[in-house]
Amino acid sequence: MFFSLCYTALRWMLQLVALRVRPNEFKDLEIVVLRHGLAILRRRNRRPAMSWTDRLCLAAASGFLSRAQWRVFVVTPATLLRWHRRLVAKRWTFARRVGIRRDIHALVLRLARENPRWGYQRIVGELKGLRLAVSATTVRNWLRGAGLGPAGTRGGMSWREFLRTHRRSLLAVDFFTVETMWLQRLYVLFFIELGSRRVHLAGCTPAPTAAWVTQQARQLTWSLSDRPDSFRYLIRDRDQKFNETFDEVFRSAGCEIVRTPFRAPQANGVA
Repeated sequence: MFFSLCYTALRWMLQLVALRVRPNEFKDLEIVVLRHGLAILRRRNRRPAMSWTDRLCLAAASGFLSRAQWRVFVVTPATLLRWHRRLVAKRWTFARRVGIRRDIHALVLRLARENPRWGYQRIVGELKGLRLAVSATTVRNWLRGAGLGPAGTRGGMSWREFLRTHRRSLLAVDFFTVETMWLQRLYVLFFIELGSRRVHLAGCTPAPTAAWVTQQARQLTWSLSDRPDSFRYLIRDRDQKFNETFDEVFRSAGCEIVRTPFRAPQANGVA
């Protein structure tokens, strides 16, 4: 295919060189003869057979002529435009990576089955962490095609059942604000036992930071170390102040961190 295109281009170049050395009278006579031959071909019923190199050369040549001069071509102007659009489309078309797409599809289904509480946005976020760009609509369509619904409907324990079953060993953390008489806003860090609704006020500050929150968590774990029954889970939202160091404080005390889903403020509604 490449050599055929090179041969056609070389033949056109030689014809142009030979045409330049001919006298103008001979050129005009040749054009008249060619136009008459073209009119004879157009009167034929059968369409002329053209190869892909013929289409390429005619489409390229049409770019150097005005629309009024396109009548010299053996095909209609609409056909020339269609060929040009196909050439442009092939220029920007690349082969689809079907194998990689199938791997991502299998990974999405695996994440959904192994994590029933994960929604579409959470799965998309986990894929972005792996440098895989997939839209939430695509994830939803894949899960529906596999018979997997939204979070909480894929089998396993729902969020409400999880809270009801483990409420005696659940501890939740969050902030609430207090406005002083001088219009200063204070942030109060508190922990609440979901089983007994007992609240532990950890601290109060006008500008909470991750280091300050971590220090308050250490003091709380020290005060709870004398309790006979320890907490198994800590529920928190995705505030940046609850960083990895904060989680490590509770993991060292034998507590598992449970983060609320994306865009689900009622998941930690008790706090």
